[in-house]
Amino acid sequence: MAIIVNLDIILAKKKMTSLELAQKIGITTANLSILKTNKCKAIRFSTLDKICEVLECTPGDILEYRK
Repeated sequence: MAIIVNLDIILAKKKMTSLELAQKIGITTANLSILKTNKCKAIRFSTLDKICEVLECTPGDILEYRK
């Protein structure tokens, strides 16, 4: 099972930097980088909610399942 994080794609579409997103959702750029590079083992729903709110997207836009 592989969950792929497509955050870079959404950021590019919204013309927003990682630093801007990190500041708007209240996490460090280091933690955001871990998420963007698929190195995280979990994400809090509250963090996912903030990301979706700021980027005006759904969790399905950010997270993708691949076999």
